[in-house]
Amino acid sequence: MDTLEWFCKRDSDEKIKMSQVKQVGLLAAGCQPWNKDVCAASGDRFAYCATLAIYIYQLDHRYNEFKLRAIMSEHKKTITAISWCPHNPEVFASASADNLLIIWNVAEQKAVARLDNTKGVPASLSWCWNASDSVAFVSHRGPLYIWAISGPDSGVTVHKDAHSFLSDICLFRWHPLKKGKVVFGHTDGSLSIFQPASKNQKHVLRPESLEGTDEEDPVTALEWDPLSTDYLLVANLHNGIRLVDSESLCCITTFSFPSSAASVQCLAWVPSAPGMFITGDSQVGVLRIWNVSRTTPLDNFKLKKTGFHALHVLNSPPPKKSFNTISPTKNHYTSSTSEAVPPPTLSQNQAFSLPPGHAVCCFMDGGVGLYDMGAKKWDFLRDLGHVETIFDCKFKPDDPNLLATASFDGTIKVWDINTLTAVYTSPGNEGVVYSLSWAPGDLNCIAGATSRNGAFIWDVKKGKMITRFNEHGKNGIFCIAWSHKDSKRIATCSGDGFCIIRTIDGKVLHKYKHPAAVFGCDWSQNNKDMIATGCEDKNVRVYYLATSSDQPLKVFTGHTAKVFHVRWSPLREGILCSGSDDGTVRIWDYTQDACINVLSGHTAPVRGLMWNTEVPYLLTSGSWDYTIRVWDTRDGTCLDTVFDHGADVYGLTCHPSRPFTMASCSRDSTVRLWSLTPLITPLLVNILTDHSWDDIIGNTDRAMVPGAPPLLCGKVSRDIKQELDKLTGDLRTKKLRWFSECFSPPGGSHNLWNLVAVIDGQDDSLLPQSYGQGIIHMKHLIRFKTSEAQELTIVKMSKFGGGIGAPSKEERLKGAAEIHLRLGQIQRYCELMVELGEWDKALSVAPGVSMKYWKKLMQRRADQLMQEGNDDVIPYCVATGDVKKLVNFFMSRGQLKEALLVAQGACEGNIHVPQASSVHNNASTDNDDIEAYNGLLHCVCKELAEWYFQDGRAALAACCHLAVDNTERAMATLIRGNELELAVYVGTVLGEVAAEATHYVLELLARKYMTMAPWDLACQLLQMIPDNDILLAKLCAFYPGSGAEIDELHERCGLPSLEECKDMAQSAESNGDIFSAVKYHLLSPEPEKALPIGINFVKEQLTGSEWTVDCVYPVLDLLGYIRTDRLLLQKCSENRNELLILCGYIGALLAISRQYFSIVPALYEYTSQLLKRREVAVPLQIEQLSVELEAWRASTQSVVKGPEETPYGPPSEAQKEEYAQLLRRITQQPPMGLQGPDYVTGSNLPSHSDVQISCFTGARIQGPVFFLEDGKSAISLNDALMWAKVNPFSPLGTGVRLNPF
Repeated sequence: MDTLEWFCKRDSDEKIKMSQVKQVGLLAAGCQPWNKDVCAASGDRFAYCATLAIYIYQLDHRYNEFKLRAIMSEHKKTITAISWCPHNPEVFASASADNLLIIWNVAEQKAVARLDNTKGVPASLSWCWNASDSVAFVSHRGPLYIWAISGPDSGVTVHKDAHSFLSDICLFRWHPLKKGKVVFGHTDGSLSIFQPASKNQKHVLRPESLEGTDEEDPVTALEWDPLSTDYLLVANLHNGIRLVDSESLCCITTFSFPSSAASVQCLAWVPSAPGMFITGDSQVGVLRIWNVSRTTPLDNFKLKKTGFHALHVLNSPPPKKSFNTISPTKNHYTSSTSEAVPPPTLSQNQAFSLPPGHAVCCFMDGGVGLYDMGAKKWDFLRDLGHVETIFDCKFKPDDPNLLATASFDGTIKVWDINTLTAVYTSPGNEGVVYSLSWAPGDLNCIAGATSRNGAFIWDVKKGKMITRFNEHGKNGIFCIAWSHKDSKRIATCSGDGFCIIRTIDGKVLHKYKHPAAVFGCDWSQNNKDMIATGCEDKNVRVYYLATSSDQPLKVFTGHTAKVFHVRWSPLREGILCSGSDDGTVRIWDYTQDACINVLSGHTAPVRGLMWNTEVPYLLTSGSWDYTIRVWDTRDGTCLDTVFDHGADVYGLTCHPSRPFTMASCSRDSTVRLWSLTPLITPLLVNILTDHSWDDIIGNTDRAMVPGAPPLLCGKVSRDIKQELDKLTGDLRTKKLRWFSECFSPPGGSHNLWNLVAVIDGQDDSLLPQSYGQGIIHMKHLIRFKTSEAQELTIVKMSKFGGGIGAPSKEERLKGAAEIHLRLGQIQRYCELMVELGEWDKALSVAPGVSMKYWKKLMQRRADQLMQEGNDDVIPYCVATGDVKKLVNFFMSRGQLKEALLVAQGACEGNIHVPQASSVHNNASTDNDDIEAYNGLLHCVCKELAEWYFQDGRAALAACCHLAVDNTERAMATLIRGNELELAVYVGTVLGEVAAEATHYVLELLARKYMTMAPWDLACQLLQMIPDNDILLAKLCAFYPGSGAEIDELHERCGLPSLEECKDMAQSAESNGDIFSAVKYHLLSPEPEKALPIGINFVKEQLTGSEWTVDCVYPVLDLLGYIRTDRLLLQKCSENRNELLILCGYIGALLAISRQYFSIVPALYEYTSQLLKRREVAVPLQIEQLSVELEAWRASTQSVVKGPEETPYGPPSEAQKEEYAQLLRRITQQPPMGLQGPDYVTGSNLPSHSDVQISCFTGARIQGPVFFLEDGKSAISLNDALMWAKVNPFSPLGTGVRLNPF
């Protein structure tokens, strides 16, 4: 039977399936500064271009923030322009320097159409406003081509008038309202305007100062006024900005800048404010706000030191939650106590208030940001991304959190990989930087190698170049290597055929001549005088510096194309690897003069190479085929292939103290971070289950035995062992923490362990210095923030106040107020002041009426500011003790960290409700307040945790829960993020408070290892759980060994032998003990006998009306562990089908109780399909299933989709009743805090893995993919994890168990 054969074959493939390199971080590129139309926006998305990739950000409505959704990198040459389709927000077009146009569908993340030969490089492109799918593009002097993408007339046509221009075209714009009207801007500063049925105007409206000269002053920006058919804003590079009339061909206004030095290359209309536009200076990052009625700017903001490159205005995203402050209905007559209606608050620029709207800002240094003009703050700013191919990346030797990258864009940047932000960038532009090397230890210098300008040393802290090396002249230097054994020596190799060794002060020690260009060199890790090189002549050479000879000691031949990089093994003396354009990696043994392995698999030249610093056989390679491969060099197998980069992979690196976190860099201009820990998970279990050191740490000879389990052989593991050997007492906590930090990727695990230590009662003085920068325990929050505030008080802040009304009425009201005041009618005076917008005067005398009135007035002011979304609301809420309102205000704006501070301040009793009278209230109200504030604090922490969790950062989400001592939720978060090993380490250290969750994780981990030899790992994990007899029985039931092996496992697990189990099953059956009968049959020589007993019991239960999931689940769960080979026997087919259907249905109910919304429909569909296709007699009706599913959908739709998006009406009465019945069946509540979907690290990181479509949803899978047993069908890893937790069997209905853990 084919399924059976497949199952037997599957065991051998299992090893390959299990190991998965996980993407855990991404450093996005910046925006390119060379072409004009490189940022665009539509609806709730915006896009910008690096040189070869387009980055698309989308608004996450829940948190009101933009997140990176996709990276499109099909273009092989510089992207020259992008344009978003005005009628379809899912589609945009891009053009590139290789004469290529691509139409993208953003939702599907794929190219839907391509035009290969554009007859010239498109300088500008734009969708035609009058035709639904046509894109126009133009290069040089025209003509304007129009490409109809689909429909009967698809193809490229030439615009009948727009051709034969006298000057090159910089850019063009269609009119958004007037059909077919189009304007071109030329390099000579003129414009050409065409419109149907009227005279064409070519080369008109040059700036006056240019008339009659042949000077050039290119048009840098052009935008039609959205409110008129004829007006047009034009910017010229030197002559500034003009508003021109395209009909009468005259200039209406010339706008003047505060200084003659200011020049502008980008401008944008603000759609929400008629007549307003913004510009960005190109020398320095000043954003100016203008109105067409004034020739000078209304306002200027300096946003950044570097100049603007591009601007685009988004209409404001809709505010997420609106505050309905119920105001009393306004009376028309004015009595002395009625409330005044205040005017809206205005900005300091009296006549204009800033429009709501967000400006996408791209800067000359590649920075990209989203500036909220109304609130005058950055919503998002990505400073300093690389804008071009990144050729090399290296971790700082003494700091695993700092990563340096070298790029084609002429800079080296240093990144903090915990926050994924740039901390330093090299001064100036060095041309192309091919390679970099950190100085050893803590010298804080980086050596860089360039394409034309020699090599240099950059002092990172001082920010300047301190040395330059020019021995190679103008030849490209492809590799630079600073010796880590002798910090005075630096090697470079170049296109001139020389590898030069010199001292850091420039004295040349050796010049090794090669027959052709030298691309790579690497210092031996064991011998300070040995260096290897890779050469264009296909050979690898080893030189020995201690002799005066300039001949190599060894020459290795074997590659069939040029050799690029070479790398010595850090753990095995005399072993080195080389990567070549022949697509292979070769391993050489210097002591044997031989090639000992050839690793084949890449389909293009190999570039990046990296040995693991702990596991001697692990080698990683990156290639021009866009992939990263991880190899077991003992037998040459490829353990994993990673497809997530969108272009050639150039550099790979890891830091010795975090040996399983790898960084890679690529032509797609991203740096990505990966966790290699899944490749060595058995080691983590050995550490957890207290194996002897021999199973954890070993020498390289033992580790290199083919097929031996992984062992740690590097410095970090030895250091940990030495430190532990020095300590006395309970070493377990330290051991688990230190190994966990070594295995875990950056981004939260260190923070998590600090919080575990705080909860565990560790002395605060032992906390590391970095503790205050992460998520800190609530008891420390105010202390740390207060000291931070004291540092900030030195900086003075100024705010502008004041409002304005019509003068005549204003004067009258002022007079009236003065009189009321003199008559002692303070309340009337206050109300008039409010009407005038002079809140401060009103509030300062309001206590004269009463504290109650003052408080009411404060609240009215707060409500008004809140509706305007004005940050000035904060002091009002604090003064009146209205904590809840303020916390809600921050949460609605997605400012969760602010909300957290306020809630904690209230909990510590710093925010009080002012007392109306001087009589002291009793203490009980204080306690009630603190109780309420504590609830609020937990609520905010939960929101913040959810924000991190949805961002794919489960460890930081767990930190938020630990910060308020909520260990239960912290553990649940790690489990839902599938950080099982981390969860079990943390849970073990936390002990009793986390015991229940820890036991659940141990059970999931045991399931993970149940399909991997050696089985004793699963057994040891289960033995750490008290009351584990049922769990051990499941393990033994599933074990597929021979009779003798099974008996041996039974004995280890304390279970009777196969034959004894057979007898016990029969006696349990005769006593009517169904559960025991099923259990012992499964453990007997004929486990299939358990099937009819268990299934009949479940069917019988389901025919009653009062059944619940609790009464059938234990038996079904047990049956799910029947050995796969027995379940697939022909004679069991009827039982198998019934078991699959029952597990599917009960799984759907469990999914409802766990809120696994994404898989509930899939489970119902799966059960219905099986019922349709297979001959079975089970008490389930297909019609009933669809009624239940619809009732569930109708009753939970607002939770699943959010109230805005629901396609269904409210549930009918019958549906409410049906859903209530479902809930009565699901009495079993899921374990602590485990409600809610699973979301693994990296789920939100764009990847270029072959675009997989989920067989559950039919939509593209975002994040990690899980392949089902046919090798073709895919679902997201998140869905696979949730499915396996509620239904053990594969969604393909084969009867194979699912193991995605």
